Amino acid sequence: MITIPDLHAAKAQGRPLAMLTAYDATFARLFDEAGVDMMLVGDSLGNVIQGHDATLPVTLEDILYHTRAVVRATKNAHIVADMPFLSYGADEAEAVRNAGRLMKEGGAHAVKLEGAGELLGAIRRMVGIGIPVMGHLGLTPQSVHALGGYKVQGRGEAGDRLLEDALALEGAGVYALVLEMVPATLAARVSQALRVPVIGIGAGAHTDGQVLVCYDMLGLNRGFQPRFLKRFETLGERVEEAVRAYIAEVRARSFPGVEHSFGDR
Repeated sequence: MITIPDLHAAKAQGRPLAMLTAYDATFARLFDEAGVDMMLVGDSLGNVIQGHDATLPVTLEDILYHTRAVVRATKNAHIVADMPFLSYGADEAEAVRNAGRLMKEGGAHAVKLEGAGELLGAIRRMVGIGIPVMGHLGLTPQSVHALGGYKVQGRGEAGDRLLEDALALEGAGVYALVLEMVPATLAARVSQALRVPVIGIGAGAHTDGQVLVCYDMLGLNRGFQPRFLKRFETLGERVEEAVRAYIAEVRARSFPGVEHSFGDR
């Protein structure tokens, strides 16, 4: 199993880390066998699994359910569970309890939460009782309305403030940080300034690793094409072709044929 010391060693050695989201046992098993370093049970499931246009409706119970499925199918990868909107931030004790549930009931190896500032106290409490925390700065989807939409963050003076927040998160004890949709030069500055691994998404190539939503990377979410996304497959088209072929054979009564049917004996 890949541990937090393994992730820190990868940064020290200059070996980039590969991370994908995962939401079910089938994909988790495939990703794990392929050798991915980390899997994130992301609140992005609100978009790609549940059909919402934002992550805000996702509940703690949703994340718990999907985390259990991913954990059952994984042998090696480091598994991080997202803390959904309003599961932290309002009350430190509640935040710690919810993070603990994701590990105790869900089986996650760590939790991820968005932001810094007022959250630093809760992060210190989590880390202090043995709950590893991954930070998340830049575009933080749970704050999409406050940010005015899905826009690049950290330009100009805002980049200096983001770097300060990143250093504060490291000081509070996070073991890694996700940077989303920030200029590549800023992401490189943050990666160089922090001792812990920095994982980018839409943050250029000079971070310590990359993360993508698996449905986007595989081309299953065909209507989503941000600039930073590379589709490594076009499974959406291939799935549709397979389904059309299945429908055609069913309607032609050519499936199931003799080779797919049970005989009388």
